[in-house]
Amino acid sequence: ELIRALGAEGVRQVIEAQGEMRPFHTFQGQPAQRERPVEHQLRRFMGTHSGRKALYAQALVAHLDLERVPRPLDRLLAHV
Repeated sequence: ELIRALGAEGVRQVIEAQGEMRPFHTFQGQPAQRERPVEHQLRRFMGTHSGRKALYAQALVAHLDLERVPRPLDRLLAHV
């Protein structure tokens, strides 16, 4: 949901801010990834190293415009 809310370009900005554009480009060049849509590549990239999902979850939320909070997350937060 966060990838969808930020869009591919927004997520790339977060990856760049984390200093991981080079590893992401290497990942994109792998045969299994070349034909996948960039949104799928981004999602898969975040799961390739231990702790990366947690790191990016925090970074993506910090980058998210509060006007674009994904509906499921917004509904969850309304009940907390």
